[in-house]
Amino acid sequence: MADTDRNALKPATTFTRARNSAAVVDFDDGVDFAAASRGLIAQHPTGRIERVGRPVWDTAHHDFLRTDDPAPDTVHPGLWRQGRLNAVHGLFEVADGVWQARGYDISNITFIAADNGWLIIDPLTSEETARACLELANHTLGERPVTSVIYTHSHLDHFGGMLGVTTREAVDAGDVRVIAPEGFMHEAVGENVLAGPIMGRRALYQFGPLLAFGPQGQVDAGLGKTTPIGTSGLVAPTETIRQTGDELDVDGIRIVFQNTPDAEAPSEMNFFFPDKRLLCMAENCTHTLHNLYPIRGAQVRDALAWSKYIHEALGMWGDRTDTMFASHHWPRFGGDDVAAFLTLQRDVYRWMHDQTLRLANGGSTPDEIAAELSQLPDCFAKQSHVQGYYGTVSHNVRSVYNRYLGWYDGNPANLHPHPPVDAAKRYVDMMGGPTGVMRGAQTAFDDGDYRWVVEVLKHLIFSDPEHREARSLSADAMEQLGYQSESATWRNAYLMGAHELRNGSIQLGFGRPSPVAAGMTGEQLIDMMGTRFNPARCELDTLSVAFTVTDLDAETEPLTHRLTVENQTIHHDTENTDADVAVTLSRATMIEVIAASDGLDAQIEGGSITVDGGDVDILRALLGALDIFGPVNLVEP
Repeated sequence: MADTDRNALKPATTFTRARNSAAVVDFDDGVDFAAASRGLIAQHPTGRIERVGRPVWDTAHHDFLRTDDPAPDTVHPGLWRQGRLNAVHGLFEVADGVWQARGYDISNITFIAADNGWLIIDPLTSEETARACLELANHTLGERPVTSVIYTHSHLDHFGGMLGVTTREAVDAGDVRVIAPEGFMHEAVGENVLAGPIMGRRALYQFGPLLAFGPQGQVDAGLGKTTPIGTSGLVAPTETIRQTGDELDVDGIRIVFQNTPDAEAPSEMNFFFPDKRLLCMAENCTHTLHNLYPIRGAQVRDALAWSKYIHEALGMWGDRTDTMFASHHWPRFGGDDVAAFLTLQRDVYRWMHDQTLRLANGGSTPDEIAAELSQLPDCFAKQSHVQGYYGTVSHNVRSVYNRYLGWYDGNPANLHPHPPVDAAKRYVDMMGGPTGVMRGAQTAFDDGDYRWVVEVLKHLIFSDPEHREARSLSADAMEQLGYQSESATWRNAYLMGAHELRNGSIQLGFGRPSPVAAGMTGEQLIDMMGTRFNPARCELDTLSVAFTVTDLDAETEPLTHRLTVENQTIHHDTENTDADVAVTLSRATMIEVIAASDGLDAQIEGGSITVDGGDVDILRALLGALDIFGPVNLVEP
């Protein structure tokens, strides 16, 4: 077989066709599709949002879903249905004086007409998409200034587009209030910076933005279509919601808040508009089973707390709510429908939590629990909003186990395994060498056991990454697993894996800090250096550097932060600022030299860095020991 044939996309096999045709998708389409389209008053004139001539977002990528055609063989019918619902886009009236733009980013942006301008909830992922949605609202509804913004939680797709709807100057001048839950800045920065490089690489697998769009490629992301390829930033909040029950008047609109830390995000809040009988559930309730652990990587979420927060919201506002909306998907309309929706959402997270621990306490391992709980009970089967289009029961129950018991399953055989490449060579040798592995893998493929194919061939690929036949057969198996996946994130991951096995790993560097680094504290800047510090590259056993960062928030922290290296470890303090070398610089300059130490001399010569005393070679030694993260392989060593 020629390489060009080996690398081509394949059709669904008979096993995949049979599996997808047997999937039961028995939901009330009239209710969901009517709700997803209800209140549509305008659409973006082209559906294409650009930055310097290149598309950041293009609704035309998913035109293949805007038909009444049944699901093709290469897409799970439940995911096809979810993809069609998420393909609905436009500006929608949600309630009196409340509108949402949906389908122009993975998340929603909500506009509320306040006394003196717009109150915006969640300004999307990118400046470009947020700006386009604000322009759509102003053009359709009449132009209003933005006077206040609420961030529901600390994930990038709910604050990254802030500078598309306002400016830092307007916020600093007090013209725009920015309201967020307690812990927002710490969590927004921490998740996107300290583990940012590898998380960014893995996000390409979760969301699939580099896959071709279509029935054999990227169909959806579960929460929305995909992620925009635009410009993101972070503007710090001006007000913090400290506790459940806090109430604010925001430009004439009364809002009561509920803090929900460690549910869908480490910092998150729901809130209620009592005068509008309107409830916002942030991202704690969406039209899909959510992740207790996203496969891009993140802190494991607390399923028990998540369920209890929804229960609390039901008790506080359930009998006073006429309309509920969220940060993704479409609203729920009518008090009875809202209550039923919240009840099932509450119960699915509690069910996963309790049943996982019941089985764990009985001695079951994570893989055994995932197998036993692979199907939701019948009480959840008739409602699409608890199906696994984003999270899955399989990886969620593993996450519950991990939150309580960690990665170790109790079997000492799993306590100290060989690393992947070393283990792979041993597996391949024990299985009779490459020929024996390929023979067994081909038999498994011919039998439709694609999970076993990829399990076996990962060892051959890690022992010999140039083995073309192994890469090709593993890619073919991953592709079929993708076609069979109800979860968009699983589908995208399998198809990305197949693509990289066929064409080589995508060589993208993720070494530069996330855009949210602009909001980092002095301690977080030094923590970031710690995650890059490679002791083997440091010429000195001990050193200390005092950084005076001129544009930190002097009301909340000192401007001078000392970094010390001792015992191959970086430490931070602000009490003792005596150091081997002292420098003054801005936060942006510090981020730049952390990312690329070769710019140090130019920064000093240009005046961006002032050496206040000591030996600058010590700073060079520190910066020279910081790793620059390059390409990361996932499906090959």
